[in-house]
Amino acid sequence: MADPTRALTLQLLQSLAERPRPYAEVLETWRTSCPQLSIWEDACSDGLVDCAPDTHLVTVSARGRALLAASAETTSWHTTN
Repeated sequence: MADPTRALTLQLLQSLAERPRPYAEVLETWRTSCPQLSIWEDACSDGLVDCAPDTHLVTVSARGRALLAASAETTSWHTTN
């Protein structure tokens, strides 16, 4: 069975890759009090997202983009083989 937190992390990163989002919006959507589904908190601590201090916009970091690219390659490989 696939790790549900990985799928949710990728969903978060994909939404931020579509367009930067205000910090407050991201927190409202992704922050949780559930220790088993700490998607936002884990993305921050893993360096997958960046937040610009001047605009408070959250974006995907270089590390997050690499994770998205690797995921896309894996998905592409599984659908063609």
